[in-house]
Amino acid sequence: MIRMIGITKDFTIKDISFRQFNPNDWIWYWIDFDQPSEEETIYLQDPLQFHPLAIEDCINKLQRPKLDYYDQHTFYVTHRLGEGSLEKEEINFFVEKQFIVTYHHLPSPEIDQVWDRLIHSRKIKDWNPYLVFYYVLDKIVDNYFPFLYEIEDTLNDIEDNSNHLSMEKLLDQLFETRHHLLSLRHTIIPMRDLLYRMLNSHRLETIQGKKEYFADIYDHLLKLSEMIDANREITADIRDSYISYNSHQTNRVMKVLTVITTIFMPLTFIAGIYGMNFEHMPELRWEFGYFLILLIMLIIGGGMYIWFKKKGWFR
Repeated sequence: MIRMIGITKDFTIKDISFRQFNPNDWIWYWIDFDQPSEEETIYLQDPLQFHPLAIEDCINKLQRPKLDYYDQHTFYVTHRLGEGSLEKEEINFFVEKQFIVTYHHLPSPEIDQVWDRLIHSRKIKDWNPYLVFYYVLDKIVDNYFPFLYEIEDTLNDIEDNSNHLSMEKLLDQLFETRHHLLSLRHTIIPMRDLLYRMLNSHRLETIQGKKEYFADIYDHLLKLSEMIDANREITADIRDSYISYNSHQTNRVMKVLTVITTIFMPLTFIAGIYGMNFEHMPELRWEFGYFLILLIMLIIGGGMYIWFKKKGWFR
C-alpha cells in the first residue's frame, strides 16, 4: 500500500496519487510505502528516481542502520522492534528539504502515529520533512525502553527468587535474559552509531539546524546502551554468585561425605580383620570380645567426630 500527502502553498494537507503527482505543486510531501508489493516498489525508481543502490537496500531486508548521501536525497536505514518481541524490523527513509519517503515491509505504529499527528495538526507551518523524520525516529527509540524495563524486572525476580525456583531453572532464565540483552544491544548500538554520524556530519545542514532534537535521541540511545551494559554486568554477577553458591554447597556436601568416610575407615578396618575366618584368633574365644570391639569402634568413631568438630569441619 502507498499513501501520499502533500503540503500546499497555503499550508493545507491534501492526499496525492501518483497519477496527479507533480513535485512542484507542493511545499513538501510525504510518501509512505507501507508493506509495498513489487509493482509498488517500482515507483521508487520511476517517478521518484531514487538511486539504485538505495532501492536495493530497501528490497534487501535487515541492512545495518546507516546513512548514505546521494545527490538528490539522503538515505537512512533504521531498526524498530516488533510488537512484543525483540525481532528487528527495518524502516528506510529518503529525506530531503522537499520530501520524506518512508519504506517498510511490516506495519509501523510509529509511522502511523506521526502520520495521524501531522494530519490533525493545527500548525502545519511548523512541520517539514526533517521534523517528521525526528518524530518517527524518536518514537522508534522510545519504544526500546519498555523491552529493557521488562528485562530489568525479570533480573530482579531472578535475583530475589521469590518463586523459589531451582538453581537450574534460575540459570536457564538468566541465560535467556542475557541472550535478550545481547539481541537488544545488537539493535541499539548500531542506531547509536547512526545518530552519532548524523550529528557530526557536515553534509546534513538541515539536521544541524535541529541538532538539539536529534541530540536528544542520541542521549536516549546512550542511556539505553549504558543500561544494557549495566544489566549485562548484573547478569554476570548473578551467574557468578549462583555458580559460587553451587560450588560452596557441593564442597560442603563433599566435606561431610569425606568426614563420614574417614570416620568409618578404621571401623571398617577393624570389622574387616575380625571378619576373617582364621582358626587361631584368640579374641574370637573371649566372652566379652564382641562387646569390647564394639566399644573400641565407638571410642574411635566418637573421638574422630570430636576431633573433626574442633577442627571446624562441620561449620
